[in-house]
Amino acid sequence: MTDRVEKIRAALQAALDPVLLEIVDDSGAHAGHAGMREHGGGHYYLTVVSSAFAGLSHVRRHQRVYQALGHLMQGDIHALSMKLHTPEEYSLHIKESDA
Repeated sequence: MTDRVEKIRAALQAALDPVLLEIVDDSGAHAGHAGMREHGGGHYYLTVVSSAFAGLSHVRRHQRVYQALGHLMQGDIHALSMKLHTPEEYSLHIKESDA
């Protein structure tokens, strides 16, 4: 696991207290990407399951993640894709995918 992934994990743990946190570093697939060359930040896919998202719109959930990662968005992170769920939503999502 890279230092950047550990920084992302620590920031999200502290801000959202997730019950599930998956971070996929896809930076290697974007090594020639102009933004990667210019800024050096990585490309990440997140799955976050947290009660902190309860009652929040899709946009507000993304804002909470960006707020938690604010300092890392300045250089460590170039691109971020997110799947954000409450524990109840995630449970339903898992049941639907098993059907």
